[in-house]
Amino acid sequence: MEYVVKFAEGFIKLFQLGGETFISWMTGIVPVVLMLLVAMNTVIALLGEEKVHRLAQVSAKNPVTRYMILPFISAFMLGNPMAISMGRFLPEYYKPGFVAAQMQFCHTSNGVFPHINPGELFVYLGIATGIQTLGLNQTELAIRYLLVGLVMNFIGGWVTDFTTAYVAKQQGITLKKTFD
Repeated sequence: MEYVVKFAEGFIKLFQLGGETFISWMTGIVPVVLMLLVAMNTVIALLGEEKVHRLAQVSAKNPVTRYMILPFISAFMLGNPMAISMGRFLPEYYKPGFVAAQMQFCHTSNGVFPHINPGELFVYLGIATGIQTLGLNQTELAIRYLLVGLVMNFIGGWVTDFTTAYVAKQQGITLKKTFD
């Protein structure tokens, strides 16, 4: 009977911890994301959605701007996870590649711009602590991580374009590369 009681207590504790985590999100990340969403929509309203669409159209024409510059600006200005929302301005064909590059960039920029993805800063700081223990420069690590990330995220986004084309052809789907 003791095992059944311990199992039941552990089972309930699992849901209690889940509830505590949920409440911490409701008082932590959810309001931040909501305010970023409000700020982004305010900026878009002030600039005009047409101008933002034109910027996205210009960015969509070139893989470097689409998978390197636009994700960088989005991550720097909006942080994770809001940066992904900039993909809504791209044509359907390029959205998967943008999301791939964007999600990766939110990780590889932590050393130089910790505000982009503070929830995962512990990963970078763990590596940086090891580098510091070895007597090496942490700033050099952060800049190299950012530069390698920019190149690799660009490649990841572009490769996703080829994957998207392959899957679309396989499924008989046509995704638009331009806006109407």
